[in-house]
Amino acid sequence: MPPTAPTPTDPWESLHTTALLGTDRRPLPPPAAGDSAAHLAVDRTDPATALLELAALETVRRRAGARPAPAGEAVTAQLAAPAPEDHRPELPAPAARRLTLLLGSRGAGSPGTLANLTELLPQWLATARARGFRPPAAAVPALLDAARGRTELRPDAVALAGPLGRWLAARNADWRFVLRTTTDAPAGTAAPGGPDGPDGAAAPGDHHLWHEGLFAERVTHLTALRRSDPAAGLALLVSTWPTERAEDRLLFLDALQDGLSLADEPFLEAALGDRSKNVRATAAELLSTLPGSTLAHRMAERARAAVRLSERGTHLLVTPPTECDTAMQRDGIPLKSPTGRGERAWWFGEVIAATPLSLWPESTGLTPGRLLGLRVGDSLDESDSSWADDLREAWARAAVRQQDADWARALLGPAPAPAPGSRGGRAARAPRSTGAPAKLLAVLPAAERAVWTAAFIEVHGLGEAFQLLGACAAPWTPPLSTAVVAALARAAASGAYPWSHSGVLGMTERALSPATATAVEELAAEAAPAGAWAETFSRLAGTLRFREAMLAELGA
Repeated sequence: MPPTAPTPTDPWESLHTTALLGTDRRPLPPPAAGDSAAHLAVDRTDPATALLELAALETVRRRAGARPAPAGEAVTAQLAAPAPEDHRPELPAPAARRLTLLLGSRGAGSPGTLANLTELLPQWLATARARGFRPPAAAVPALLDAARGRTELRPDAVALAGPLGRWLAARNADWRFVLRTTTDAPAGTAAPGGPDGPDGAAAPGDHHLWHEGLFAERVTHLTALRRSDPAAGLALLVSTWPTERAEDRLLFLDALQDGLSLADEPFLEAALGDRSKNVRATAAELLSTLPGSTLAHRMAERARAAVRLSERGTHLLVTPPTECDTAMQRDGIPLKSPTGRGERAWWFGEVIAATPLSLWPESTGLTPGRLLGLRVGDSLDESDSSWADDLREAWARAAVRQQDADWARALLGPAPAPAPGSRGGRAARAPRSTGAPAKLLAVLPAAERAVWTAAFIEVHGLGEAFQLLGACAAPWTPPLSTAVVAALARAAASGAYPWSHSGVLGMTERALSPATATAVEELAAEAAPAGAWAETFSRLAGTLRFREAMLAELGA
């Protein structure tokens, strides 16, 4: 059957239809009167290539030939109003060129020499924002386009774009997210105006987004309000709480973590009776982080009945709950374990995890370290390792929930130390840990986290270090970075393949201190030529040099 000839129509529509059907089923539209010399010069020998060339030419013609629509008075006034002043210093020229490179990247840099440049953009934005710079006006549209596609960039990108970004967003629907993104106002910029202001942003205290916005906008608005005025945020949530959907109420409760205090207790106590199980559980968890709350006192009474110090002070005696009564269920303890765990062990763990950790030193006179060293059982005659594990795991959950560094430190134990004569990272096996070590580690100060993780890697290598490294602030400290590079060197020497450490390697490109670039370059030179490790180390070294220059240009 011969291809169907196109009927006379708009040239763009004709090309579009041909592209959809394929040039074997629908021929290219024939030259028409008035076609430009460029159209007539298109070589139609290869229909597919010719179709793309014609489409490119038609795109230019459509754009050049578009007639401006008459503008109303409001539009004319809006366009005439200039963007507010931005008094921040402009980026140094090298940093501005670096931004253009990062924004223009669609993936990896030069093959085998650089990491994915898009993964370095968040660090650049955070650093430039912290340094108080403003981007060149010409770079702001591309910056907003990048943030439109990557929500994790928005706080820093919107803050960096400043008043010009908000001015542009009020005039381009594609960038409306800027008007809904809450950031701390950059130094030297004007405060956002009201709904009718020059930048189109909502004024402080204007809650139209709460009443009219999308769900994500409402969560953002509530979170920002809680950070600046917790009482006002709570009042706003209370005003609409009865009409909210269960799934929305759940995430709104999460927003109360910012600025959480005993002033929120009456509302959270009422939420314990919510018709949604998940809302009840979240309210109970929030109350358990407030040591002075009534729920915390109720849990402490249950915990005293479940765990007591023996008269001789040598044991912790466990008497787990025999039932989960209505009051326990109202306080957020589910009747059944979601994992099929034994009922008494499940109830026991939930009670201990929701009990203020201050109870144990106060009631026993012992430090967290001493308490963790006691034998645990349901009688003086023997220890029961299962109850000991349950108790430690529940204490670990409580330490994370209550952000108690003393307990987190005691549960983690001292930083690992290599055994005399041992070679770290090869034969050592990581000890069985309590709870989730990375979560406990995140409770500690950043410097302490780095020291502990560096010691762990020196002894145990990188095999179980991925989550621990993720808990460390980036960029990593020089000692932690040195420990990671040394562990990578040991892994390469042992014959392991790079992809067995792909997670850590991906992290190193963003977090490793650029000061280790020389050491990594030496590893690349020592590795077998054309081998996997040589390529891996070369790529990492190139990325570190890139980051080094990037940060130097920003004066960081």
